[in-house]
Amino acid sequence: MKGNPLRIAPRAAVVLAIASAAGLVMFLWPLFTTPAPEAIAHTSDAPLIFVVILPVLIAIVLAELSSGGIDAKTLAMLGVLSAINAALRPLGAGTAGIETVFFLLVLAGRVFGPGFGFVLGSTSLFASALLTAGVGPWLPFQMVASSWIGLGAGLLPRRVKGKAEIAMLAAYGVLAAYSFGFVMNMWFWPFTTGIQTDLSFVPGAPLLENLHRFFVFTLVTSTFGWDTGRALTNLVAILLAGPAVLAVLRRAARRAAFP
Repeated sequence: MKGNPLRIAPRAAVVLAIASAAGLVMFLWPLFTTPAPEAIAHTSDAPLIFVVILPVLIAIVLAELSSGGIDAKTLAMLGVLSAINAALRPLGAGTAGIETVFFLLVLAGRVFGPGFGFVLGSTSLFASALLTAGVGPWLPFQMVASSWIGLGAGLLPRRVKGKAEIAMLAAYGVLAAYSFGFVMNMWFWPFTTGIQTDLSFVPGAPLLENLHRFFVFTLVTSTFGWDTGRALTNLVAILLAGPAVLAVLRRAARRAAFP
């Protein structure tokens, strides 16, 4: 990283763009077809999606390795932060939307860059799912959505420093919380066609009509509940612990002499 941990090489940028595009397809394909109603969404294709995610993460790591953005020390830091995030998640998950896993992801993505943040998002959610018995068809979608949070944190403006940086990260943490809830609603909403309401997915309806229904569904069911709890957790954690955690992460990066 050599004084600029937020740089991203062209090869890594291409891999991240392809991975993100594939993630969008993974979430949005039911809007363009007629998915069969299921008691739990994606029960048939979730294992395949998970198998696809693993080589994507490996490709990102290899792209970063070849470009000098990640080395053995960075991989060690990735493992440490994934373990910490896995340990943090049970402290709040399941209680009024409180999620303690995302604020560290935002800060680490800021310090170590978008490629690191993308991979950390997936490894953190995977490790925490193993720890909390949260493995299910929703897991690959949680991994991708969390990867986008880490990726976005690494792409924030580089020159913002001091109190302005903390304010920017806190605002991003709030936005990321609502965005995570928004995209995670999409993993199951198109499969609930058996529930006929004004908020339900309608197979064969125009795309804009279904998107309108989805926006209203999200606003009514999660925005003022789980998503707001997650947003407040991120906001408070980043404002209170952000300066200290950023200092520790940056000190670790300097002492390890990350490339």
